[in-house]
Amino acid sequence: MPIRINLLAEAKIAEELRRRDPVKRAMFVGAFLVVFALVWSSSLQLEVLISKKDLSRVQAEIMTRTNEYQTVLVSQRKVTAIKGKLESLQQLSNARFLHGNYLNALQLATMDGVQLMRIRLSQSFVNTPGVANQTNNNHVILGHPATVTQNIVLALDAKDFSANPGDAVDKFKEKIASQAYFKTMLNQTNGVKLISLSSPQSGPDVRPYVMFNLECYYPEKTQ
Repeated sequence: MPIRINLLAEAKIAEELRRRDPVKRAMFVGAFLVVFALVWSSSLQLEVLISKKDLSRVQAEIMTRTNEYQTVLVSQRKVTAIKGKLESLQQLSNARFLHGNYLNALQLATMDGVQLMRIRLSQSFVNTPGVANQTNNNHVILGHPATVTQNIVLALDAKDFSANPGDAVDKFKEKIASQAYFKTMLNQTNGVKLISLSSPQSGPDVRPYVMFNLECYYPEKTQ
């Protein structure tokens, strides 16, 4: 029986051992890990770039919304101010002084022996500036809005030429105070005052008379 001898067996075994060398395996595994790390790092950088782009877009949208919100707030403040002015104008219109009312009331308060010579109406407005809220030692001191106070005085210059000049002055004053319009509209206390009374005088017709002046006070109105 022939004997076969493989002269390359040792070389083949050495080659197999070289292929199974753990150092090479480690090098291959290390190279693979490095490549994987590079790919993973690149993907992370790409995600970061995408995220930054999205962040910039969101921040731009937030700034746009913030500007729009501020614009809305400014518009709301303007609308509130305009509404306040309209309400004040409406109140002023509703509370405006109508001259026809007191002129009609004077016609209903006439009496014999008394003649109205002159009618003067004084209407003044006093403006009080508003005060903003203030903070003092963490305590809020409330202010107040601006106000306008209206003062109205009706002056009546009249002549008493009754049989006994001067006797009709108090009667005319009482008639003015008791007339429905003046009783409702004037101050409840001292609404009508006698301001002046002259001494008896003689007119061109030699009829004696006295001049007197009444003032009618309307309540102050603050708005």
